[in-house]
Amino acid sequence: MSGHNKWSSIKHKKGAADAKRGKVFTKIIKEIIVAARAGGGDPEMNPRLRTAVATAKAANMPKDNIERGIKKGTGNLDGVNYEEYSYEGYGPGGAAVMLDILTDNKNRTAADIRHIFAKGNGNLGENGCVAWIFETKGVIICEREKVDAEALFELALEAGADDVIDEEGEEIIEIYTEPDSFEDVRLALENAGVEMASAAVDKIPSNTVELARKHAEQMLRLMDNLEDCDDVQKVYSNFDIDEALLEELQG
Repeated sequence: MSGHNKWSSIKHKKGAADAKRGKVFTKIIKEIIVAARAGGGDPEMNPRLRTAVATAKAANMPKDNIERGIKKGTGNLDGVNYEEYSYEGYGPGGAAVMLDILTDNKNRTAADIRHIFAKGNGNLGENGCVAWIFETKGVIICEREKVDAEALFELALEAGADDVIDEEGEEIIEIYTEPDSFEDVRLALENAGVEMASAAVDKIPSNTVELARKHAEQMLRLMDNLEDCDDVQKVYSNFDIDEALLEELQG
């Protein structure tokens, strides 16, 4: 594994999106509401909303749910007023962790996140302590068995992708883009009938920290617990775990 997006790859293998669909839908709806509130309810004129709607469609969210979320964001339906924050810290073994937060109660969220880090053998840090490690990139993941890898490679690069990670033995193919090119690449794949497991603008680490068994076990638990927090939209980390060890831990 390249280490580019280890946590996303692990989540995909675990089938986390399917196992926790209700929670996944809740996070997507919150993003739709905030995106519509910030930039208007027309996806064609609001890139953030367009990406959120694409994410919702990729997760097979019903159209009515999407439209209801947009109306809540534009004020046409009553909705919760979410605020955006970021948290940074360190996990077991010194791996960097970043969180995207959407919450209606900052104090509650801060207490919850602090507790999760402490329980997981990690600690919260000051703003900026690990942000420099991460670069914002568009990330599109496709399941190898559902695409023509060679055709996908050519299509993605022609549409403006920076890189296509296709490693032997992996179940997924990862496509990376600059944020400004993400929508062009996603739309090109969609128009070509390519099935995408996920498509989002994420934070990708510029370096990785290899974790041994003890810290690897603790890190995976910490990441799961952070993902389970209702106020956490996304979790990013620069940890890496040897594939043989990872298979053993997940077995």
